[in-house]
Amino acid sequence: MNEWWRGSVTYQVYPRSFQDSNGDGIGDLAGITQRLEHVARLGADAVWLSPVFRSPMADMGYDVSDYRDIDPLFGSLADFDALVARAHALGLKVIIDQVISHCSKDHPAFAESRASRTNPKADWFVWADPRPDGTPPNNWVSVFGGPAWEWDTRRRQYYLHNFLPSQPDFNFHNPAVQDWHLANMRFWLERGVDGFRLDTVNYFFHDRLLRSNPPEEREENEPAVNPYDMQDHLYSKTQPENLPFLERIRALLDEFPDRTTVGEVGEAKRRAVQVMADYTRGDRRLHMAYSFDMLGPEFTAAHFRSKIERFFDGAPDGWPCWAFSNHDVIRHVTRWEKHGASPEALARLAAAMLLSFEGSICLYQAEELGQTETDILFEELTDPPGIAFWPEYKGRDGCRTPMVWDASANGGFTTGHPWLPVKPPQLARNAASQEGVPGSVLETYRALLAFRRASPALRTGRTQFLDAPEPILAFRRDAGAQSLTCVFNLSPTRQSLTVAGRQIIGPSQHAKLSASHLDLGPNGFAYLV
Repeated sequence: MNEWWRGSVTYQVYPRSFQDSNGDGIGDLAGITQRLEHVARLGADAVWLSPVFRSPMADMGYDVSDYRDIDPLFGSLADFDALVARAHALGLKVIIDQVISHCSKDHPAFAESRASRTNPKADWFVWADPRPDGTPPNNWVSVFGGPAWEWDTRRRQYYLHNFLPSQPDFNFHNPAVQDWHLANMRFWLERGVDGFRLDTVNYFFHDRLLRSNPPEEREENEPAVNPYDMQDHLYSKTQPENLPFLERIRALLDEFPDRTTVGEVGEAKRRAVQVMADYTRGDRRLHMAYSFDMLGPEFTAAHFRSKIERFFDGAPDGWPCWAFSNHDVIRHVTRWEKHGASPEALARLAAAMLLSFEGSICLYQAEELGQTETDILFEELTDPPGIAFWPEYKGRDGCRTPMVWDASANGGFTTGHPWLPVKPPQLARNAASQEGVPGSVLETYRALLAFRRASPALRTGRTQFLDAPEPILAFRRDAGAQSLTCVFNLSPTRQSLTVAGRQIIGPSQHAKLSASHLDLGPNGFAYLV
């Protein structure tokens, strides 16, 4: 079996913001197809599409109303087939989102379920009676704010929603729900997709007894911006029943040659890496998993080292997928800006570091341009949690603004009015201005991806961390006869250290090797042999 996914690099496309082909201001499948050559030239192995299924778009497609059709905003099934064909012709795999923990309240299955307590789909969603005083059955809260329970007058019961009230949670304790979702996945596998990114993969099952969550142990005395962060979610997610269902998903994927899965683990930081390990251990569960552990504000050598070591200590035969940015978090160049000598230097350092980690890698669209977070005004917001928690939390729109292809109006994304604004700081970091420019962020990404692809040590080699003082991250990657030492300066100040390497090879930044000393300038990095 071809394990192409092991050590692969996947490029995440946020379809609303990649390329608009018809001037309506919203990106679409035809636009993505037009731009796939950019992804192929970058050197990625696969492209991941955030949801493009039919949806009322209350949560920008993460509220699915039809799992087997394309939303007209994005095109048609024929457009999807054309995209897959073009990607495959360019040597790219295609991974699509599967948002199966919940759906839209407009989905026909939910409409039937809420109609009565006795219909064929009555138990397809999580329903519960109120307590005697009319309040919800427990204290679970929604990620997007407020209780995780919504009252339904038809059934005179509450239904569970871990996100918006318009996103009811499926009841995976019902085998019929599992079978139905697996059949939907089979539909796309037979259509030629190469794998799935499983949204909120640890949210599928809930505690059957509906026990209340205990409070989270927190150092802060003040309430959190989002009450969700004040609970330890022992019972509302990450239940043991999840593992047998993941094995069913893997069994389905194994029917099709060379397919893969990557699961998004949304879990408390102290448990996230362990859950990643549990979900990928052996060859009967997920192929890969990622968490938000590298998507936060922490930027120290000790932090990155600990996450990688903990994963492989917990699951030596598991496989992680690491990312620094995605459609849910502040772009990493902005998130870590105080550690950068400049945004460009930080972007190049982050690329070198991420693409050197053991595991598979996911890049988010425009990070190869060194793109920064867009400052979104309240009146420009579309994101529900941003609106709910403004101004302490501004939501996710700032990382979802359109891809900037050139310096023209709207960055070449659309001839119409873009669904989110293209502002001058983002326009300045356009692809055309970096094309062919030595040392640009774009050309650095291309060089690093080519270097990784050509290096067995970087793609699949094992990691041995080297003891170095902060802010230096250093490790060796070994694969067969190849051994590569990777050294990174995570600070905007010059650093010097003693090394055993004889020469610098591949891409580097602000690095000079003399005798047994390596000098790294601000955000410098080097590969040594």
